[in-house]
Amino acid sequence: MELYEALRSTFAAREFTDDPVPDDVLYRILDNARFAPSGGNRQGAHITVVGAAGTRRRLAELGAPAARRYFAQLTVGENPWNPVLPSAVPQHVIDETEVPQTFIAPMINAPVVLVVSVDLNVVAALDQGLDRVGLTGGASVYPLVWSILLAARNEGYGGTITTMAIPQEDEIRRLLGIPDTHAIAAIVPLGKPPRQLTRLSRRPVAEFVTRERFDGTAFDG
Repeated sequence: MELYEALRSTFAAREFTDDPVPDDVLYRILDNARFAPSGGNRQGAHITVVGAAGTRRRLAELGAPAARRYFAQLTVGENPWNPVLPSAVPQHVIDETEVPQTFIAPMINAPVVLVVSVDLNVVAALDQGLDRVGLTGGASVYPLVWSILLAARNEGYGGTITTMAIPQEDEIRRLLGIPDTHAIAAIVPLGKPPRQLTRLSRRPVAEFVTRERFDGTAFDG
């Protein structure tokens, strides 16, 4: 697949057929994705390939508490899990919020789930001293995750980056034997979508790119 076509058509796949992801195909996806950049080229990521149905279901269950808060906040018009705007939704409302089956289904129905972790011993978190949520450490792992999705698209497969289970990181570590030095960065259900989207909706460049300054003129090409 031509690169620009892949960039414009790699979507968040959450529905999957019963087709497996053969080991040779998954290996080819990972073998090409591994060339993604990482901080200092330290390559501290680890991928745990989960195929067992019971383990995949448990990963879906671990995401349920965060999902309850997510959907409870959506219902009242809040921006879920936002680190700047605190939630006003009472805990009892969150606890009583049902998680749609469509949220749990991808983890259960995908033939494989990739649990991506990164070794904190090799992460350069340059924003750790700032008074906000840290972001830059993700540069050591998220290019790899996105490269996996691009490579999967090239093979006719797809997936999506999920993070709802991450608040239960200790449970995930115990479930999969992940050491304490590793942070969970993403959980990616992967499979063959029943259809491949070719037209995605995104903001035009001029709406989020400016010249010279944040409040500069729009970069319209």
